[in-house]
Amino acid sequence: MIKVTILYPNAEGNTFDMAYYTGKHFPMLRRVFGDSMKATAIDKGMASGTPGAPVPFLAIGYLYFENISAFQNGMKEHAAEIRADIPHYTNIKPIIQISEVVE
Repeated sequence: MIKVTILYPNAEGNTFDMAYYTGKHFPMLRRVFGDSMKATAIDKGMASGTPGAPVPFLAIGYLYFENISAFQNGMKEHAAEIRADIPHYTNIKPIIQISEVVE
């Protein structure tokens, strides 16, 4: 199993519309990836590890696939549609990490 982590860093001027992300963007991801995507999750940043410090990430999205090729094949077909939707909910360039789920 692999996990695609999409991180949206917090910085001055960064904006993020959680309602759009949860109500429109993630449903679109579920539609375009279909059964190849096994699960999803979304984190909304609340606090940092240091009291009073700003949250490091406004949001983090997680997409789970059986293997990396399942993700890559879906992106080959739908990358343009997925990327075109990003400006509807954020002005942040997301950071993407693909990891093997070990536990």
